Amino acid sequence: MRIIEPFRIKVVEPIHFTTPAEREVVLRRAGYNLFKVPSTSVIIDLLTDSGTGAMSAEQWAAIMRGDEAYAGSPSFDRFEAAVQDIFGFKHVIPTHQGRAAERILAATLVKPGDLVPNNAHFDTTRANIEAAGATALDIPCAESADLFTPADFKGNMDLDALRETIAEQRDRIPFVMMTVTNNGGGGQPVSMANLKEASEITRAAGIPFYIDACRFAENAYFVRAREKGYENRALIDIAREMFALADGCTMSAKKDGMVNIGGILCTNDDLLAKQEAELLILTEGFPTYGGLAGRDLEAIAVGLYEALDLDYQRYRFSSTEYLGKQIAACGVPILQPPGGHAIYVDAGSMLPHIPRDQYPGQALVIALFRTGGVRTVEIGSVMFGAVNPDTGVETPARFELVRLAIPRRTYTKSQIDYVVDVFGELQSEKEALRGVRIVDQPQRLRHFSAQFEPVN
Repeated sequence: MRIIEPFRIKVVEPIHFTTPAEREVVLRRAGYNLFKVPSTSVIIDLLTDSGTGAMSAEQWAAIMRGDEAYAGSPSFDRFEAAVQDIFGFKHVIPTHQGRAAERILAATLVKPGDLVPNNAHFDTTRANIEAAGATALDIPCAESADLFTPADFKGNMDLDALRETIAEQRDRIPFVMMTVTNNGGGGQPVSMANLKEASEITRAAGIPFYIDACRFAENAYFVRAREKGYENRALIDIAREMFALADGCTMSAKKDGMVNIGGILCTNDDLLAKQEAELLILTEGFPTYGGLAGRDLEAIAVGLYEALDLDYQRYRFSSTEYLGKQIAACGVPILQPPGGHAIYVDAGSMLPHIPRDQYPGQALVIALFRTGGVRTVEIGSVMFGAVNPDTGVETPARFELVRLAIPRRTYTKSQIDYVVDVFGELQSEKEALRGVRIVDQPQRLRHFSAQFEPVN
């Protein structure tokens, strides 16, 4: 039976249709960086699924209940109760978004010279760890190296590498983290078995185990759909089992919190929670609001449960998979199998004539916007390339990918079909695409603000 959207559209927002000539002017003004393009110039925005989705009627109703007391707001009580019910951690600290939770965690646990293993750190997680003077180590599973051969849990951590790293570097490791789903690894899920074993390994070594929980509900859906023994489990029970394996978590609520702003930091450690709360007061706000309005806390408390609705997750995966299958049928090489929140295009394979030092992913991002007003993001050497500060020599990323992140409850099937049409048009002229060079960049997180120019 056809899977349809498990919701009705109640409010609409107009889209401004631009021409290719208008978009070329916008690109030049933005230094060919799509983060600098005004949203009013974008027709379909797949830059990120972080905070870009539509909230439900229940969330908007909860917003009206928001209590904006500086301290002791009942909105915080409802937020805390929802997080503890699903996540199970003793201490719940709100932050204005996920990177603030990452910064506080790094500031309290990480010191210069440390090493933090992860299945794959995403951009802000890596940047906050490195800003503390530590090394962010990715140890993805072997299956993740093959972009085109499907596997159920390509987001898993390489557990042998984890054991080896702990055996050799135990004194340097303040915590181990697992990102679910694995955004830097193509939005691929992590199995419960992998989570359990990683937890056992780290706890046996006396190392705290943390979960980057941005897309915890999507990961729970994949566990239910693909892992034996979970076929009939409720998503909330799967989520509770995942979090019971950890000592704490960070989360951007802008993903599976189904809201436009907000973050969460959790721990079971009383002393650590006290230190984190002190830093929160210094930089974010009082512990019962943490940089958020009471209405935001209310929306998160509702959204966390909505993300765990099976009908919603089934629809979300199916609609994302539909986009992947359609552009793959046009000959576009994508990471297989499709993830839950995004499709990842292998720009390196699609544009083999563009050298890696001319950033084929960024070239494809620019072409998609110029051709059809579709905004996407490069997940390759622009975002993850490592530049030696002494020599200026750059080590490229593992892959040259472009991510098409699907905002939650936002676009219709016909709008996704439009994206497919844009790819079809690009396929016929891809040999004419040229690479770019970076003409200006910051020291960290350069993809947000770097400026580019086309290579003639």
